[in-house]
Amino acid sequence: IVEGGQTMNPSTEDIIDAISKVYAKHVFILPNNKNIILAAQQAKDIVEDKEIHIILSQTIPQGISAMISYNPDDTVEENETNMQEALEDVISGQVTYAVRDTVIDGKEIHEGDMLGIGEGDIKAVEKDPDISVKVLLESLVDEESELITIYYGEEIAKVGVEALVKDLEEKYPECQIESHYGGQPLYYYILSVE
Repeated sequence: IVEGGQTMNPSTEDIIDAISKVYAKHVFILPNNKNIILAAQQAKDIVEDKEIHIILSQTIPQGISAMISYNPDDTVEENETNMQEALEDVISGQVTYAVRDTVIDGKEIHEGDMLGIGEGDIKAVEKDPDISVKVLLESLVDEESELITIYYGEEIAKVGVEALVKDLEEKYPECQIESHYGGQPLYYYILSVE
């Protein structure tokens, strides 16, 4: 794992250093952020003693889905294909807070508002993170959705998540709903819909 964050993208050197610590001929890189893909590609071009495979994950939920698709009994090529295809089945969302007043896409946003961001667009502007989750999921869940996964951040209490999950189970009875402690800063919730 190469640590990073919204304002701390790992460098090519950080990725190469991590690759050097892996005792394997084939190394899969999951950037989990579109801003890291170029650094991963540069690392692949520089490293000569291992074969690097970049799975083009742009979000943490995509990365998790790709990792779950890995099968140690499959060939490298089969795994690369399966992991890449797994990305297509994931819709990602996040709930964070606004750092300043602004207007985006006609939505008036005030500092401290809870922003529900889905697939790169602001879908919800609310005062409460749980309400943002509910509004955001209305735009992410469709009739083909089967699984909603909630990764809650360091500032969210487990008891609150349990109440949120109960509400969502009532609203989306056709979906399995899971929650996991992610412990992430800045994002109250990271959501995955599959």
